[in-house]
Amino acid sequence: MTGRTERLRVGIIGSGFGGIALAVKLKARTDTDFVIFEQDSGVGGTWWQNRYPGCEVDIPSHVYSFSFIKWDWPRTHATQPELQNYAERVVDVFGLRDRIRLNTKVDLATWDDTTHKYTIRTAGGDEEEFDFVVSSVGLLNVPRYPDWPGLDEFEGIKFHTSRWEHDQDLSGKRIAVVGTGSTAVQVGPAIAPIAESVTVYQREPGWIEPKHERAYTPRERWFYRNVPFAQRAHRLVLMAKANNRFKAYDSRTRMQKKMQQLCLDFITTTIDDPQVRAAVTPDYAWGCKRPIVASTFYPSLNRSNVSLVPHAVARVTKDGLVDATGTERKFDVLIMSTGFQPQRFLNSIDVRGRGGRSLHDAWAERATAFLGVTVPGFPNFFVLYGPNTNGGTSIIAQLERQAELAVKAISRIARGSADVVDTDPSMLARWTRWIDEQLDTHASAMNSGCHNYYTSENGANVTQWPRTHWIYYLATRFLARRGLVFAETERSSVGRTTADASMPERSEKIG
Repeated sequence: MTGRTERLRVGIIGSGFGGIALAVKLKARTDTDFVIFEQDSGVGGTWWQNRYPGCEVDIPSHVYSFSFIKWDWPRTHATQPELQNYAERVVDVFGLRDRIRLNTKVDLATWDDTTHKYTIRTAGGDEEEFDFVVSSVGLLNVPRYPDWPGLDEFEGIKFHTSRWEHDQDLSGKRIAVVGTGSTAVQVGPAIAPIAESVTVYQREPGWIEPKHERAYTPRERWFYRNVPFAQRAHRLVLMAKANNRFKAYDSRTRMQKKMQQLCLDFITTTIDDPQVRAAVTPDYAWGCKRPIVASTFYPSLNRSNVSLVPHAVARVTKDGLVDATGTERKFDVLIMSTGFQPQRFLNSIDVRGRGGRSLHDAWAERATAFLGVTVPGFPNFFVLYGPNTNGGTSIIAQLERQAELAVKAISRIARGSADVVDTDPSMLARWTRWIDEQLDTHASAMNSGCHNYYTSENGANVTQWPRTHWIYYLATRFLARRGLVFAETERSSVGRTTADASMPERSEKIG
């Protein structure tokens, strides 16, 4: 092909940090026309949806941020309002506002084997054609509601932490918080000062390490704002520390024992009651669940109005909860911190590729994607935050690598050297085998036996990246050329394909 006269169109689903990263890089490196579809009324993804009291990130701010913009972070760990404001400001700094369609949910994206375009359909019934579709709907966006008997009959206030009801006054209430994951350990301490009582239900304890969060001093903020490369250097130091910490996911290492001891010492030095200390001490390897980084949860258990129930909820009554031992307690408010459904990728969207095959059907046995980004039989389609990409020091860094991979492929097609990009099935199979091997060795703690959100129904770990971000950077940089296949087809002057899409005139792997 000698060149492309028509301007490519890219449909981006989701305006969280992944969608924003992709849009910034598309605008900088291509001349594509792109649209961002956002189902919520504001940008930020999980930081728009999750607004519970005490909500903040557990990754240092200088790492949990984009590499392409310097930011004056006021704290070592950003709060939800700061992160949501950050997303809004990045959108404005890079001129993305007019590309975003808020309150617009996408429910279907269908590939046409003849035109080599996707038709995106919104929940409102509108349809629009795009040359590429990129999903950036995130991993932790579909709440997991428990199936406790009697839940519907509870007469008090009840809601999930990701759908916090801010119009409810919790002052002086008897509150049950069910769960002790990363969200619950922030919620409990935040509401305890205003509640009559807070009772925390723990099915299984998690390993918790102190966060050491604090506000930056004025001098530190001045330093990071004004000294060239200071913030970037601090970012690299933090990432190096995180990479070293990652060794603890290998159950055979001394770092595994070091992290366990750090958490055990935290329990000993912060919790007064020996019975509570015993109840919050895990009996499985550090890293089997996602490690929790929180400074305020353990101290909150010393409060006179906070109690821990080290048992799962068995059922719900009209005015309380019954735990696994049969003990019933009365409550005015039921707060469900029961997590999300990360194994159900793209749960709210139906993507249909070659021959009308649904992505959910392709992932019926196990969700897999080459580099976590592309799927055979779904050409010109990319997933950000896809299978086995969670982790790796900072998810924002992971998302930037995925966005760069997608932009590189889109840019190549924009230059006219090909019409479609698909994935070599054999490379996906090799990639998936390698992921499983790494999970069995370098990240063996993740599969060591506990309740976690990593595994699908068939027992496969489908969410976690088993190595450091540096390894993922190398993989996306050098393996893409072996797995992505670009195909050239004959097109008429009006841009319609005349060759059979399943039998391209010429194809080649990315080089």
